[in-house]
Amino acid sequence: MELREIIKVKALSRYRLRLTFDDGVEGVVDISEYIPFTGVFKSLKDEAYFRRVAVNPESGTIMWPNGADLDSDVLYSEVTGKPIEAPRTADDLRLAT
Repeated sequence: MELREIIKVKALSRYRLRLTFDDGVEGVVDISEYIPFTGVFKSLKDEAYFRRVAVNPESGTIMWPNGADLDSDVLYSEVTGKPIEAPRTADDLRLAT
């Protein structure tokens, strides 16, 4: 799977986000299924704060003002149903030849 960046995010009710990726894929993800609302994610339990989500153009993922962010590859996998592929190493390439 090629790395995908999030280009648009919209907060919905009940901790859900509508995401748009750079390849045009769109979908809704329920964040409450992925985070425990503790530590850096504790602030997100407040839905008003949760709605302050934004796209971080430098990392291509989403983040909140406190610095909490989520991996765009995991979110893309959730939206598309495609598994995340492990990165290939030099050893992998040697074994393939």
